[in-house]
Amino acid sequence: MGSRYPFHLRRRTVVRGLLSAGAFGLTSQFWTACSSSRPESASSSGVTESGEEPITVGFIYVGPKDDFGYNQSHAAAAATMAASFPSINIVEEASIPETTAVQETMRNMIEQDGAQIIFPTSWGYFDPHSLQLAAEFPDVQFFHPNHPLDPEHPANVGSYFSSLVEPAYLAGVVAGQTTASGTLGLVVPKPIPVVLQEMNAFVLGARSVNPEITARAVITGDWALPVKEAEATNSLIDQGADVLITRVDSPKVVLTTAQERGVYCCGYHVDQGEIAPDTYLTGVEWNWLKAYTTYAEMTKAGKTLMNGGIPKALAGGLKEEFSKISPYGSAASAEAQKAADGITSQLANGEIVIFPGGLKDSQGNIVVPEGDAFKLGDPRLNTIDWFVEGIQAEL
Repeated sequence: MGSRYPFHLRRRTVVRGLLSAGAFGLTSQFWTACSSSRPESASSSGVTESGEEPITVGFIYVGPKDDFGYNQSHAAAAATMAASFPSINIVEEASIPETTAVQETMRNMIEQDGAQIIFPTSWGYFDPHSLQLAAEFPDVQFFHPNHPLDPEHPANVGSYFSSLVEPAYLAGVVAGQTTASGTLGLVVPKPIPVVLQEMNAFVLGARSVNPEITARAVITGDWALPVKEAEATNSLIDQGADVLITRVDSPKVVLTTAQERGVYCCGYHVDQGEIAPDTYLTGVEWNWLKAYTTYAEMTKAGKTLMNGGIPKALAGGLKEEFSKISPYGSAASAEAQKAADGITSQLANGEIVIFPGGLKDSQGNIVVPEGDAFKLGDPRLNTIDWFVEGIQAEL
């Protein structure tokens, strides 16, 4: 979903305008919780009604908060978290590019808003931007999603990770049960490890149903390029793909195109069944609220990264409720639903290994050694730079 605001606006201008007009957001609860000030919660002494010191937390998004995708998944979780913790005030900036612009945004949040915690939610914000600001402001904590950490990184930098490989595998099982052509289509934004993990898991899930299933992938080159996404979707459909999935920030273009052409699709980031009501199967979802609530509880208890109270890395998958499969759409057959539901607990408990020993890449090379396995939490997952066997694409 595109932004209603074609120009970059300061967060307070946007929030005040939206709240006063009542013209924006998914629910009134969602956007009321996003307000960057809470006069009803804090007294003039700077202490909340419950006697707690207020905590200011900054959230930065690479796209609009109503994108029906990645950014919305973070913004919705941030709003719900803030509504649950009256002592927490949040300030936000949306549509900030992965350039030095994000450094300015982080610096303003710290110096002008008094942010003690920053969540820069996009992959490209991390290096060098978050790392530079963390060194500049050692008393501020920076929590970054889905990034591996290095011992050389500043002590005030942490990482939180919601693994989507398991729900992606389950969505793949549904796709494998659904495809008639035996060809799946992948619209891929950037071939970075976290994206490749999930796209590979989707195809492996489908091939667990039928090893003859193949997939074609088109790499658009960025998180949000609607024209290229539409072109890629039509190209994949023209080449025989009858089930599509995409990892771009806002899957709306891909899902809308699939709906228009009568092709099945799987969503990503949030529940997107309403976008393609006739062809939507299921989706792959984050549950960022689990991480944000955990951090809020730790912070209220006086814990920080610097004093060792907050772990450097916070991660989980299906078992830890950090991720989930979306509700099934009407297009998902009872057989497909039963197949996915039947292995969910096994997958969550590690009984099913998505990346087993002997796994081959698209060039026929063994990429997981025989007798070994890449399990959830294995750092080698963050080195994946290949598509699995069965995917046709160029990296």
